[in-house]
Amino acid sequence: MFKLLRGGKVYSPEFLGYTDIFIAMGKIINIRENIKVDNLFDVEIIDCREKIIAPGIIDQHLHILGGGGEGGPASRIPEVFLGDLIYAGITTVVGVLGFDGLTRSIAGLLTKAKALQTEGINTLIYTGSYGIPTSTLTGSVTKDIAFIDKVIGAGEIAISDYRSSHPDIRELKQLASEVMVGSMIGKKAGILHIHVGDGKEGLKPVTDLINESEFPIEMFVPTHINRNKDLFEEGLEFLKIGGNIDLTAGDIGDKGYNAPEALAIIKERNLSLDRVTITSDGNGSIPCKNGEFGVGKPSMLFDDIKTSISEERLSFEDVFKTVTINVAKLLKLYPQKGTLQEGSDADILILEEAGLNVSSLLINGETFIKEGKQVKRGRYEA
Repeated sequence: MFKLLRGGKVYSPEFLGYTDIFIAMGKIINIRENIKVDNLFDVEIIDCREKIIAPGIIDQHLHILGGGGEGGPASRIPEVFLGDLIYAGITTVVGVLGFDGLTRSIAGLLTKAKALQTEGINTLIYTGSYGIPTSTLTGSVTKDIAFIDKVIGAGEIAISDYRSSHPDIRELKQLASEVMVGSMIGKKAGILHIHVGDGKEGLKPVTDLINESEFPIEMFVPTHINRNKDLFEEGLEFLKIGGNIDLTAGDIGDKGYNAPEALAIIKERNLSLDRVTITSDGNGSIPCKNGEFGVGKPSMLFDDIKTSISEERLSFEDVFKTVTINVAKLLKLYPQKGTLQEGSDADILILEEAGLNVSSLLINGETFIKEGKQVKRGRYEA
């Protein structure tokens, strides 16, 4: 019932100092130095000296049901398992369907999200797939968002990609309207999460939509912005006018910048990171040089976070905000998620200060990893 994290280097993700965190019933109750628990029964004390305590990672773009399929039936990628997520420090995940809205469905995506939630991790999903009209559960994007608790928006809708349905501005306006109405009725974040490919139009369909309509720029989240250098420059201009941009972790290839490089460039140009996020695209397909597709892994997100800090020499606060508080505010989960403060959910990542490796992971106060070892397993894990 009670846990006390003793003497860690705490980031909220802002640096709070070396202090204690007291947890009860899955919530953070107190953050201060020298918390006394002598009068409480059954308190687990976790020694966090020489460790960093941070919010758990929120990955807002992960193919929990599996992605791929562009190369035929054998190219379908398997669904994700609990261990794949928690070893990457992920405590909340947003599932996307992706390219294949034919052999996979929103019903399957929702069921997988509920299964992972039963195993203990926090889950949400986007309704939709690459094409327009897009995949839904109820037959309506508006109804999916308004009436299905886990649905927080639509995505990933593809533009500037040969695999997209090449939507025109009228179709994008209609979809944005459906997202907006559903989010207002259901009191949801109402995100339109947009896959941007390597096509010639780049971000133009999004910027045209914003310029020719009254939709708030905050509802649009274009992803894969670092996949090529021209698109990245467009993304920075979008950032300057108040837009959100999402970087994809992992090997981008020679055409673009990997996420650590992209973050370093943004900092060098004195742009704010407050509307920048990074996602794994885990269990999705990754184009390879030979024309085939590889497999994205959730762990690529955590690896890029470490690289940003250790090699690009970016501050812990700047890097961790892109996978915690920024995402939580975007998805309207803050201050419940994405931060360490009194009253927040106890989704907590504990890292070894030397090497930044995962030492422990708590989700809603429950321990999933302890001293580097998985102590709570999913149903289908050995």
